[in-house]
Amino acid sequence: MRSIWKGAISFGLVTIPVKLYSATEQKDVSFHQVHRADGGRIKYRRVCTVDGEEVPYSDIAKGYELATGEMVVLTDDDFADLPLTTSRRIDVLQFTPVEQIDPIYFAKSYYLEPDAQGTKPYVLLRDALERSGQVAIVKVALRQRESLATLRVRDGVFVLETMLWPDEVREAEFPFLEEDVEVRPQELKMAESLIETMVADFDPGEYKDAYREALQEVIEAKVAGKEVVAAEAPAERGPAVDLMAALRASVEAAKREREGAAAGAKSPGKTTAKPGTRPGAKSAVKPAAKAEAASEAGTEKDTEEDKAARKRKTRRSA
Repeated sequence: MRSIWKGAISFGLVTIPVKLYSATEQKDVSFHQVHRADGGRIKYRRVCTVDGEEVPYSDIAKGYELATGEMVVLTDDDFADLPLTTSRRIDVLQFTPVEQIDPIYFAKSYYLEPDAQGTKPYVLLRDALERSGQVAIVKVALRQRESLATLRVRDGVFVLETMLWPDEVREAEFPFLEEDVEVRPQELKMAESLIETMVADFDPGEYKDAYREALQEVIEAKVAGKEVVAAEAPAERGPAVDLMAALRASVEAAKREREGAAAGAKSPGKTTAKPGTRPGAKSAVKPAAKAEAASEAGTEKDTEEDKAARKRKTRRSA
């Protein structure tokens, strides 16, 4: 990884020099805009709408458009004079229980690595923060933007998570919130049962980006000159007409899926059935074997009776 920012954590009178790294990356398939006929890249020219002339990048400034349509032009000098007091510093403001912070405020995550001379105070603050069970609320300026952020520990490393300001989070103002929607106790109980059936420990490794993988396969097929076979689209589901029936069916489906997964996990310890024998046919074989044995026993019994009858007939004739 390459550091994208250098600064220091300011904690009371302690200063900890650190380097900042992006902690996440999006594994998306990137495209260019091209000419359909020959695949040539499409390029854009920066043209002024007033004089129609192409403008070099060095002559481009930032403009703020007023409600009247007039433009206020800002230069680099205007930005340089702004009071970014936290520039190149991560100022610790307070410590707070993590459950008090709504995840909707989180924007982006970064790793912090200590400089050589800052390793000991870095480890000291890291261990103290981890033992406290708190997160640090900090203020930081990145890319000419001041943000609130949290500082927490993950796998022995500080993670800086920038946050949105309160006025950047929209209110959830939807008409249905004003409606008096009645939920029957049976429906609520069935929904809770469905949740309980689907409870499991979260393992992110169990999930994958199926769309990205399919798109990559299409690209690889194009490169190899093979025919691209479109995957069958899943059937679309409409809104449930009978909510209770849909919940009940969902619970049953979830149970079957859980039982199937449990059976698959236990399968290595199972005995292998003989060729040609269906699983579970053992109980059906036993009665057949008993009937056959009973038939043989009956045949042997009849043979003894026949012998005794013949002996009695011989004595009478004598």
